[in-house]
Amino acid sequence: MKYTFLFLVLFFFIFHGLFLGLVQSISRNYTFIVEDVPYTRLCHTKNIMTVNGQFPGPTLYAYKGDTIQVTVYNRARNNMTIHWHGVKQPRNPWSDGPEYITQCPIMPGDEFTYTLILSIEEGTLWWHAHNDFLRATVYGAIVIYPVPGTTYPYPTPDEEHVVILGEWWNEDVIEVLERALDTGGGFENSDAYTINGQPGDLYNCSSNDTYKIQVEYGRTYLLRMINADMSVGLFLSVANHNLTLVGSDGIYTEPLTSDYIVIYPGETMDFLLEANQSPENRYYMAARPFEPLDINLIDNRTTTAIIEYINSFENQSSTSPIFPLLPNYNDTNASTNFTFSIRGLLDGGHPIEVPTEIDRRILMTLSLNELPCEQQVCEGPNGTRLATSTNNISFEDPSISILEAYWKRIGGVYGTQFPDNPPVFFDFTAENQTESPFTRRGTEVKVLNYDERVEVVYQGTSLLGGEAHPMHIHGYSFYVIGWGLGNFNATRDPLRYNLMNPPLKNTIGVPRNGWVAIRFAAHNPGVWFLHCHLERHMIWGMDTVFLVKNGPSPSTSLLPPPQYMPPCVAPLRGVF
Repeated sequence: MKYTFLFLVLFFFIFHGLFLGLVQSISRNYTFIVEDVPYTRLCHTKNIMTVNGQFPGPTLYAYKGDTIQVTVYNRARNNMTIHWHGVKQPRNPWSDGPEYITQCPIMPGDEFTYTLILSIEEGTLWWHAHNDFLRATVYGAIVIYPVPGTTYPYPTPDEEHVVILGEWWNEDVIEVLERALDTGGGFENSDAYTINGQPGDLYNCSSNDTYKIQVEYGRTYLLRMINADMSVGLFLSVANHNLTLVGSDGIYTEPLTSDYIVIYPGETMDFLLEANQSPENRYYMAARPFEPLDINLIDNRTTTAIIEYINSFENQSSTSPIFPLLPNYNDTNASTNFTFSIRGLLDGGHPIEVPTEIDRRILMTLSLNELPCEQQVCEGPNGTRLATSTNNISFEDPSISILEAYWKRIGGVYGTQFPDNPPVFFDFTAENQTESPFTRRGTEVKVLNYDERVEVVYQGTSLLGGEAHPMHIHGYSFYVIGWGLGNFNATRDPLRYNLMNPPLKNTIGVPRNGWVAIRFAAHNPGVWFLHCHLERHMIWGMDTVFLVKNGPSPSTSLLPPPQYMPPCVAPLRGVF
């Protein structure tokens, strides 16, 4: 009897453990219907591309380690792909999403099922369109909770809110894109910045569309913040309240408390906000551009949301919200002080595994450039066409996806000669440049061996004035181990690297005329896009691809493609 009882107890615990594991491994299924719907902002109504009729789009919810399936039905007039920003997709680039890198676009009337394989991610990530200029309206959050039975490494908040920063154009964004490509000049500025799709009450014709967060005194709120805008980094602050950073890019961080933040396009950040101010007042959450160029060129528009304390609405009704103090638009010190104060969380449950030795260092210049004008007149400098580059190569999309060409061994689609160093060394950050701003087009990828320990030094240049660059790598998170203003010095600067508790990121803002060093181990085989997350820079060519070879076993090798991948045909626009 005793042994029977022990057997039953043992059987219960084994079965219970297997059941919990099975529950955690079940895919979560979502349906995305992409369609054009009429939408009104700033007194303008136009058709915009949305997912499930929502702007911003629906939030995906999961637990760490889950597998999610999302079936995308394209009912809009334009081609479409979706990228799951920050999801590592172990061995599964087939569902990563960038157009002509890992797939061809989903044509109007077609569908495609993405499989999202979550691994180490925990916190806030996001999804967005990854073709043309369509992520201006096609984006949403991904919320990844700790595994059931575990919890956050910080006090559990009382409530949470997704806060997505974006941009709004009063005209069709495809027309904005095509006009820039046709003329060879710059992209037109948006008409507003937004918080959860709303411009805020500092804009004309928008006072009823200000996003509001209701809080209760004494409670703590988790703000899951995403910068989905297309053009610039943003300074953000909440009047009279501090924000405590506890996570970034789906990874926990050491808590960092500040009265302002800077967040670049592509970045996600998790903040705790304590509702500890007078409930008699209302408080603006305000965001405006960080643009480290000439003050006369700055776009000084500000988007706002409102923090309201509940049970005090009668007293607040006639009270104007308090406005926060934000850094100046061109305050590089404020930007770098916040960005590079972020540290990785050193605790037993979240180990930091930064490579202390490297097998390869890649010095990658990030430049604004010119290309010859192929038509009678172009609107770039001196009649040229504007471009961008990495190591003086302006990336050009192939006609079929690089992943398909790699899998099927189709030649002539891409080259493998992306260099470890720029072709010419010069004073990259000198204000008065004598180096030619011209670049060349190409589809060159960087081949990495499986598990190769890689250091990439992003080096900004001042060609055509230079800008800050939020650099993003698909399929990987990387450790941000060093940064500086000016030119990287390969002898001196590595002595200052932080190899103890660097943050683990998937997007990092490289300061104007400065550099950032990152490290990662290439343990995820496949084809992975690297690009600037300023949309115009990506479209102009500030991209390349890491092609990571298979490892020594099936479990370290690329998964086979799904049964159906969208076919590659000529781009379709305005079909319906």
